[in-house]
Amino acid sequence: MSKVIILTGAGVSAESGISTFRDSDGLWEKYRVEDICTVGCLVSNRAQTLDFYDQRRIELKDKKPNHAHTIIAKLKKKYPKEIAVITQNVDNLFEKAGLKADEVVHLHGFLTNLECERCQEVYDVGYQKTAQSFGGKCPICGSDKVRPYIVMFGEAAPNYQLLYRAFDDCEMLVVIGTSGYVINTDMFLNPTIKISILNNLEPSPAINDRLYTKVLYKKASEAIDEIAADVETFLK
Repeated sequence: MSKVIILTGAGVSAESGISTFRDSDGLWEKYRVEDICTVGCLVSNRAQTLDFYDQRRIELKDKKPNHAHTIIAKLKKKYPKEIAVITQNVDNLFEKAGLKADEVVHLHGFLTNLECERCQEVYDVGYQKTAQSFGGKCPICGSDKVRPYIVMFGEAAPNYQLLYRAFDDCEMLVVIGTSGYVINTDMFLNPTIKISILNNLEPSPAINDRLYTKVLYKKASEAIDEIAADVETFLK
């Protein structure tokens, strides 16, 4: 298992123009969480929910990975077994930076995928709207009950098991661009973690930065070279 976990959140993609949810001008200022990202919204508010994720998917087409994505991808390629890249983000910017699907764990789903609610088939639709891909129907069973491959609040998140399992052998934790509200990163700082690095744009009430070995309050693209050097030193 991996000795180093790099856990990223919305902050790592914000510099690439991906809208965050919790910032003052974020998506939650324009949409209600319960309307488009809570269990049951595909029943009570299906049209708006599908449209919301369709628009996020279309916008993703022209987004490019930034320096942070690129450096993290290079680290993973250099140390494939020693580093686990785990993200809360549903964008594909790590993949655009060169990582394969099995080289990054997406905890909350993947925006360019859809899932059939009848047969649970998960399939790639690129940057198309739901209705434009296979006529809005599952390519396997033909059901029109397809949904964004996104974990809604209140739904099970199967890939969290991969996150917890990764900590079995983790000795260095790098947290980049997450508020700590969805995942309390502090809880992972057990005695087996020898080095912990926190990189956010600013302090968050949900994170106790005094618990971390190093804290960098700056953009991810500005902090990543120092972080990469620390990771390299640790793995030598």
